[in-house]
This record gives sequence, structure tokens and C-alpha cells, in this order.
Amino acid sequence: MNLDVVDKIVNAVLYEGYMLYPYRPTAVKNQQRWNFGVLYPQSYSLNQGGSEAISMQTECLMLVNDTTVLEVRIRFLHLLQRQVGKVYDSEEKSTSANTPASQPVESLEVDGRLFQSWQEAVEREVVVPVALLRDLERESQNLNFSFPAETHYEQLREKSGRPVGAIERRQENVSGEISLTANREARGVARLTVKISNLTSLEISGKVSDHTQFRNDRDEALLRATVSTHTILGVSQGEFVSQLDPPDHLRAAAATCKNLGTWPVLVGEEGATDTMLSSPIILYDYPQIAPESAGNLFDGTEIDEILTLRIMTMTEEEKREMRGADERARQILERTETLPIEQLMKMHGAVRGLKAISKK
Repeated sequence: MNLDVVDKIVNAVLYEGYMLYPYRPTAVKNQQRWNFGVLYPQSYSLNQGGSEAISMQTECLMLVNDTTVLEVRIRFLHLLQRQVGKVYDSEEKSTSANTPASQPVESLEVDGRLFQSWQEAVEREVVVPVALLRDLERESQNLNFSFPAETHYEQLREKSGRPVGAIERRQENVSGEISLTANREARGVARLTVKISNLTSLEISGKVSDHTQFRNDRDEALLRATVSTHTILGVSQGEFVSQLDPPDHLRAAAATCKNLGTWPVLVGEEGATDTMLSSPIILYDYPQIAPESAGNLFDGTEIDEILTLRIMTMTEEEKREMRGADERARQILERTETLPIEQLMKMHGAVRGLKAISKK
């Protein structure tokens, strides 16, 4: 399994929709996250008439033998709610001398630094035990996973040491199941199916017609969802078959593979068949990160040059808000502000290949 190559591709698309230009919570574009690869709790999906996914399925063909070994791991973002609080003016509302009570606010400035209430994300990974394909053909393999709810507090103090606020980071439980099944299609050919399901419990009180309650329920559901969910497959003593360009004798069988909410592509060096990435964003076989890219910008609908120039034209107030919005947004801003002109010029255009044109 070529994880180094996979990581570069995954890191470029993992935050697609979670964090988009202009990377600020007050921007209209980012008032509501538009996430890809979201698996919601079943109760929320039912409340929405079944329109929201609770599972995704990857299905592909493999060239196998009796010694074929399969590796599977899934990754996703586990969201948390970041709530900024301001210390009450009245000392009577303090819970103790060391932990002043605070009232929720959208933002709070402390010694020139802006702290904002928004969402953050933790990357999660579940590794399925390595399995012989012949064992999966005899019996499906199911693996349950769970990440517990957690709440952490961070006190905000002025340089003088006086407490002025606090940050509460609340993360809810997320649990689910991974199911692996293999079926022999023909001699030396097997069909692999990987299904991921969200099994998290959530009580829903709102109705679709109640917009305010709907948004509250959606926010709570996202905290219990797997976001940007994707599957990484590796094989030894075997090969994955391209879904985009299968060999002629397997084209009909490949066309019957059912991929729900995700799409598998080969990754690695051109021609490699040992690693496959099943992504909620449609990619092509052997995707690559452009060498001219200075780093992730998390907006695949744009290009690096446009986004970099737009960041450069932000006002100082917008940049200040961007710094306080998210650690990754702060890194983007700092990288852009220190970007050498030579690196910026490389983004302007590149020749990937030349093809001779014959004269008639």
C-alpha cells in the first residue's frame, strides 16, 4: 500500500467543502459547511426523508490468487464545536476564583488576537485487520469502531494574567461499522465490496419545515457524522482493476460494480495496481498534485494562482479574522504572505507535454 502517495492526494481533498476560500466564518460562502462524503446518523437521515446518506459502498474488481492479502483503512473528519466565551463582568457569576463563568459570544479579542466560535475537525483513521481474500470469500468481515465524546476547555488570559474568556471544544461520539465481502467472479477474478455505515445515536426533535430547528439539528448531526469519508485499499499478491479503464474482458463485470457515494481510482506511479483510493470526490486514475503548488488551499473548484492572488488582496481585518478562524487557515495565510515571487510565477502556467502535429 503506497500511503505516501495516497496522503498527498487525500490531504488535498480531505477538507474540500469543510474549509473554502475566503476561509472565514463571517463569509456568506462559509455560513454553512458544504461537506463531501458525509455519513449522518440514521435518525437524522430519516427526519430528512432519507435524503442524507448514512452509508457508502465501494465495489471493485481484483485479480487474485490463493495468497492474495488485502489491507483496508478508512479515514474521515470528526467535527467539533468551538465555542468562545467572554467572562461575565459581574464577579458574582464566577463559578470559582480560578474558573470564571463566561457567556457565549461569536468572537473575542484578546491582546490583539481574534478568537472565533466555529467548527474544527480531527482526522480519524480506522485500520481493518489484514485479511486473506480467500477468507473473505468464505465469510464476510465486520468491524465496529467508535470515538468517544469529549469536552475540553481553554482559558483565555490577557498578558497581565487576568482571565477574560474561555474556549469550549465539544466533540460528540461517533460510531460505525465497516463490512468487507469478497465474491469470486471468474477464475482469478474477485469482486470486493467495502461498506461503511454510521451507527451513531441521535435524538431529533425538529421538523424539516422549522428552519431554525432544522439548522440546529443539522449542526448536531454533523458533530456525530463521519465527514470527508474515504477508503484506502491495498493488496499484495494481487492487483486492483481500474474502474475507469478496465481490460476488455472485464469491462462488463466492472460496469456492474455498485459504488455508492464514492468512486475508486488507482493511485501511485502510472501503471501501479497495488493501491486504490475510494473518494467522495470524483478523481481519475493516478491523480497527482501539481509540482507548482506551494501547499493545500482546500478549494478544488479554483486554481492555486487565483486563490493566492485573492488572499493577497484581503484587507487587514479580513486577514485577522482568517488567522483566528482555523489553524489550517492561519497556515495558508502565513504561507501566502511569505510566498517568493518565483513560486507565484510558477503557478501562472506549465507545459505538461508536447505533441507533434503532422502537416497534411
